Amino acid sequence: MSGSSLVQVNDLKTYLQSGVETVKAVDGVSFTIEKGETFCLVGESGSGKSILALSIIQLLPARISSHPSGEILFNWRKGNNLGQDSKPEYHQVNMLNLKEKQLCDIRGSRIAMIFQEPMTSLNPVYSVGEQIIEALLLHNPGLSEQMAKERALQAMEEVQIKNAAGRFDNYPHELSGGQRQRIMIAMALACEPDLLIADEPTTALDVTVQAEVLKLMKELQERKGMSILFITHDFGVVAQIAHKVAVMKQGKLVEVGETKQVLKQPQHLYSQKLLAAVPDNLPRRDKTAQNTRQKKTEQQGALIEARKLDVFFPIRKGLLQRVVDHVRAVDDVSIDINKGKIVALVGESGSGKTTLGRAILQLQKPTAGSVTIDGHELVGLSNKELKPWRRKMQISFQDPQSSLNPRLLVAKTITEPMKVHGIGSSDEDRIELAADVLESVQLKREFMWRYPHEFSGGQRQRIGLARALALNPEFIVCDEITSALDVSVQAEVLQLLLEIREQRDLTLLFITHNIAVVEYLSDETIVMKNGKVVEQGLTGDVCGNPQNAYTQKLLAAVPRLN
Repeated sequence: MSGSSLVQVNDLKTYLQSGVETVKAVDGVSFTIEKGETFCLVGESGSGKSILALSIIQLLPARISSHPSGEILFNWRKGNNLGQDSKPEYHQVNMLNLKEKQLCDIRGSRIAMIFQEPMTSLNPVYSVGEQIIEALLLHNPGLSEQMAKERALQAMEEVQIKNAAGRFDNYPHELSGGQRQRIMIAMALACEPDLLIADEPTTALDVTVQAEVLKLMKELQERKGMSILFITHDFGVVAQIAHKVAVMKQGKLVEVGETKQVLKQPQHLYSQKLLAAVPDNLPRRDKTAQNTRQKKTEQQGALIEARKLDVFFPIRKGLLQRVVDHVRAVDDVSIDINKGKIVALVGESGSGKTTLGRAILQLQKPTAGSVTIDGHELVGLSNKELKPWRRKMQISFQDPQSSLNPRLLVAKTITEPMKVHGIGSSDEDRIELAADVLESVQLKREFMWRYPHEFSGGQRQRIGLARALALNPEFIVCDEITSALDVSVQAEVLQLLLEIREQRDLTLLFITHNIAVVEYLSDETIVMKNGKVVEQGLTGDVCGNPQNAYTQKLLAAVPRLN
């Protein structure tokens, strides 16, 4: 282990016991993280990235995990936890040989971890300030309560929590996703660790919040000289922050190297495949074909028209729960969606994107305004009157895991809506139609006789899409359907949508916060902020030459591969 090395992993194997089966989650992995370095670990879901990180910090349950071979050498800095030693002493230890008491001395103080989902990592019954203080006092018993509070407030200010003193007594549910993630970072950095493990810390964040969090981590790293093990599947983020990159597949590191070399000249076929699937690198659609389609959609005219659409939610206060104000989720929105077009709807969390999509489909009743499909007014219709129109309009949800009934076979999931709308003369006829729809989303016919839990995330997303297509609709709202997918699965779903659009002349409203996906997929783009449309037009114009300051800010925050 060289003098500048902080962590050295040698031939590490981590096996997990699942019933009688042994899963080789990490299988013979070796790498080094230098002091002050950002080491990015990339790979698809199930490749072993998180298990590797949990092995380093020794957080895997002992009853189901084992390390048949390997060592994790860590240069442990003893002494004052808050970095006031003029000449800190480093002692090399093998994390696999330490007792629980020794591990507790290292975890949180010398090695800290930011988990992917802050809402499940923060304790809901304690204020965020109390949770930071707890971490500080645990590793610095000499600190007084007042000193710990001052240090906790300083940590909150360092991660740019506005009005840190006012937020100190807030509970996790009172903060936004970006704020919760910042609290997790503040808690991890409060004791000034030597190694920060960040497991997909920006996946659920808006692109502008992600940019702020990445900038913040970089600044804190430079100031404190810590090392970062950053787990992600976003190559744009890798290009922005990494010194070195390791590509992981099925428990093995297939490629390790300097960031520029791996991103520009990947040596392994798997690395090449992953990079080729990034939206920036996907083959662009033929310009002539795009222009032809544009003319055709203009001739066909608007399929969906929304005029002065409002969706307000009342804010009630007091003993009598009187309405004191409204949340204006959708505020005076007017848009047209031409037949055969893919229109992207972008904006940050809370901008009103999903509410607008649901209001167009009449899944959320508008407060005011008009929505028409093929010139027929939908607002004000009863559920019975809406039923014939439901067949023409469908939605594919963000999380197929929660939108698919776990008790129903895929066959039942797809044929049930058909039966409701009188499609198919018999159950056998509907089964045949369902099999055809599954094949149209590139899934095998025999998958009909399985349950949702037997599929991967990408396959479940396709099943959700198949259910929407089963009624042969004219219009589908796709709500963040690629946000949780691996880059290669995302590429497959995007290409699939383009193929289905060509085959069926479908019209799509694609809700997303991924600008790279917007540029690849959509014909037109609508940008929302605080319930209002701030910019709309052809995607090439909106993304290439944005006029609104908010759109410019969104685009500037996108981490690019190049």
